[in-house]
Amino acid sequence: MSKVVNVFVISADTHSERRIDPHINVEQLKGKLELITGVPVSNQAISILASEADPRVLAELNDDSKPLGFYGLADWQVIKVIDTNPASSLTGQLTDVTQVDKFELSDAEYAQRQDTVLAYKQRNHIGRFAAETDTTPEPEQTVNIPIGSRCEVESTEAGLSKRGTVRFVGPTKFSKGSWVGIEYDEPFGKNDGSVQGERYFSCRPNYGVFVKPEKVRVGDYPVEEIDFEDEEM
Repeated sequence: MSKVVNVFVISADTHSERRIDPHINVEQLKGKLELITGVPVSNQAISILASEADPRVLAELNDDSKPLGFYGLADWQVIKVIDTNPASSLTGQLTDVTQVDKFELSDAEYAQRQDTVLAYKQRNHIGRFAAETDTTPEPEQTVNIPIGSRCEVESTEAGLSKRGTVRFVGPTKFSKGSWVGIEYDEPFGKNDGSVQGERYFSCRPNYGVFVKPEKVRVGDYPVEEIDFEDEEM
C-alpha cells in the first residue's frame, strides 16, 4: 500500500487538511484539487510551502507528468493553489468585499434611528447624555453665634437641658455646611473637640459635640447646680 502524506490545501476560498498519495502525478492532483478548491484544472498554479508557519516556497508543480514524490512532498507541508484567471471561475469572490455596496447613513439619519447605540445612550442618560451634576458650591451659611457665648442645645428628651459654651463656629471637614462646636457642662457629648483626627477645639472627653446652628439657642444659661440635699443617700 502506498504511504500517504498529510498536507494542508489552501486557496483563496478554502483551507483544509488532506491525505495525498505522493505517487500520483501533478495532472491527477489537479483533478482532485478542482473538487477541493473550485479552481479549474486549466487555471491552477500549484506550489509547495514548507508549512503553515513557514511560507517558504519549496517547489513549483509545473510539470503535469511528474509524481508528487519527485517534488519531495512530505507530511504537514502546504499545497497552495492559485487561480490564474479568477474572473472566469469566480474564485476569491467569497473573501473579496471591495465590490460589496456599503450601507451608509448620514449623521442626521443615524440620529433619527431608535435602534442605535446613540439612541440607547439618550434613553438611559449615559455618557454625554447624563444629567449634569450641579457643581456650584453651597453658599456659606452666615451663623450669628458668638464663640464663648452660653447656649442650650435642643434635646429630644423631655426635661433634659443640655447647656454649655460655644467653642467653635464654621465649616468642617467631616460634613458640608456650618457647624457649632459646643463644650457641654456635663458629659453629654461625643468627643473632645476633634472629629476624624481633625481638632476644632479642646475639652474633656465626652464633653464636646458638633450640632447644626438651628439646634442652638444662645442666651443667659447659667450652669445648672445639682442639689443633693433632698436625695436619698
